[in-house]
Amino acid sequence: MNSETTRDLIPYRVDVEESAIQNLRYRLRRTRWAPEIPGTGWERGVPTAYLGKLADYWAADFDWRVQEAAINRYPQFTTVIDGANVHFLHVRSAEPDATPLLLLHGWPGSVVEFLDLVEPLTDPVAHGGTPGDAFDVVIPSLPGYGFSGPLTSTGWTDGRTAAALAELMSRLGYDRYGVQGGDVGAFVAPLIGRLAPDRVIGIHVNALLTFPTGDPSVMGALNDAERRRLAGFQDWRENLGAYMQLQATRPQTIAAALHDSPAGQLAWIVEKFKDWTDPSRDLPEEAVDLDRILTDVSIYWFTETAGSAAHTYYERFNDPSMHAPRSRGTVPTGVAVFPTDLSIRPLAEQVHNVTHWTEFDRGGHFAALETPDLLTTDLRAFFASLN
Repeated sequence: MNSETTRDLIPYRVDVEESAIQNLRYRLRRTRWAPEIPGTGWERGVPTAYLGKLADYWAADFDWRVQEAAINRYPQFTTVIDGANVHFLHVRSAEPDATPLLLLHGWPGSVVEFLDLVEPLTDPVAHGGTPGDAFDVVIPSLPGYGFSGPLTSTGWTDGRTAAALAELMSRLGYDRYGVQGGDVGAFVAPLIGRLAPDRVIGIHVNALLTFPTGDPSVMGALNDAERRRLAGFQDWRENLGAYMQLQATRPQTIAAALHDSPAGQLAWIVEKFKDWTDPSRDLPEEAVDLDRILTDVSIYWFTETAGSAAHTYYERFNDPSMHAPRSRGTVPTGVAVFPTDLSIRPLAEQVHNVTHWTEFDRGGHFAALETPDLLTTDLRAFFASLN
């Protein structure tokens, strides 16, 4: 697709060249491992011994073709919007009155986050629901991520991404639809609602960041649980946010490392699966299937989008509208809060029209991967409440 103005939807299948798979294995087997200081562990980053075991499995036992086939079970397309290639899965329900639903991943995520949701959402009767719970699902690779490919121009703020995805839904013929997003998706989803409030039925988010306000009447009224989350937000900024600062300020520097080293790419992502998954789990693969984690990492590697995704953080931090005062959103919004989420309802309600709020005692940041059953149930309940 070379035209920047085409509105065509081009059928797509994932088909990584065998030479790329062999090159990945070659590089992994020749990694120069960083020495560790004796007696240290996860508090300083991903331990080399642990990372080496994952890399050995990735090189010798992980079967990309099996994961590729799992993605290719579903119809996929690409289209050019605002000069950027946009890849997406589009799975229609057999139910005639299914609600169109746009599902948005975050970082370090990809479309594989939602694979376990596709069938429960599109075929609810076979998965404990009713015909009224049916959705047509549209799952894009965010511009600059995964199979959408690297961005080739600057200026891809969350607002520009929101506009592109609203255009995608128009091209698919959906006049009314819902949006769900987590992490970066939780930034973009409400912006789509602001751009098209007459078209967006409802917005459902998880891993929603709610920023402290200087209003003493709001901050003073927080309950104990909300104060703990506020303290967690501060801890995240001080101790867990190095990735964000680096991607937001020097994305091309980290791109040099991630683009050349699959072991580095693995460490960069698996650290987030350690930090952000259900705190009752000791290791990332205890919260999310290891093959699914490696599929996600592989997508960034094969599509060469680690740097491109990092640049979207730079755009976010340098977007004047990011912290500009704005009116409260009008589209009904549902918020799912999992144990590692730092969402605070009084802060969310200042910005969003929150009509649905659910707190869970299991799961974590990667809700669609960790607890697809809970996320599916909450999505059904939220959108049913809007009918």
